[in-house]
Amino acid sequence: MVDLHTHLLPGVDDGSRTFERSVAVLARMAASGVTTLACTPHLRASQAQEAPRARHESLIADLRAMVPAPQLVLGWEIMLDEPGVDLSGAEFRLGGSTAVLVEFTHSGVPPRASFELARLRESGVVPVLAHPERYWGASVTHVREWRSVGAVMQGDASYLLGKGERARLARALLEQGLVDLLASDNHGDRRDLGVARDWLVEIGAGAHASLLTTVNPSRLLRDEPVKPVPGLELPRGFADQLRDILFGRRA
Repeated sequence: MVDLHTHLLPGVDDGSRTFERSVAVLARMAASGVTTLACTPHLRASQAQEAPRARHESLIADLRAMVPAPQLVLGWEIMLDEPGVDLSGAEFRLGGSTAVLVEFTHSGVPPRASFELARLRESGVVPVLAHPERYWGASVTHVREWRSVGAVMQGDASYLLGKGERARLARALLEQGLVDLLASDNHGDRRDLGVARDWLVEIGAGAHASLLTTVNPSRLLRDEPVKPVPGLELPRGFADQLRDILFGRRA
């Protein structure tokens, strides 16, 4: 598996606070099958020109020296708090690819969200929108439009097995074939991409699991277009039961 959204660079944001914690999480992820992982600290677009790239390169080099696996690459999760910022520089990209992981502000879907995503795509990068199910006011219609302007949708693995409106939207997007890849968004905690993979395999969607957790994130890192992920009919009422089973296994 390839996990393109984590906060495991120690002590730089609201994610893992120590090297020891990051190493422990990375060891668990490697055991679950993660072979490549992107460390993507938070960064505001309005502060992009002051991004501490050199410091983060030093930290990830230290982390690589401590863990044999998974392979670690560097990127950012860039909050689009200011429109029109140039994010085409190589220093903002995921693992040296043309993909850039972005998110909207906590206030919800911006009025000109599609325009901003299209602008980024036209600048030569591939905007990968983190956790589209999380934004207040987001809908299947919004996500369909964002994908139509060239953005890639990164679903949050934990929401697929959760409860509430965000979880329902996450599963609706999966059913409609509007999720291009999954990631853990691990913050030095128990979130695990392998849980979503196991859930998909359990319901007979092994091909979807492969596309969402391995094939498409790998293609992004190689600057190849993601493959379409077919819609998936989810068994009603089964998500809660399987969530309990899977999380129980890892308790």
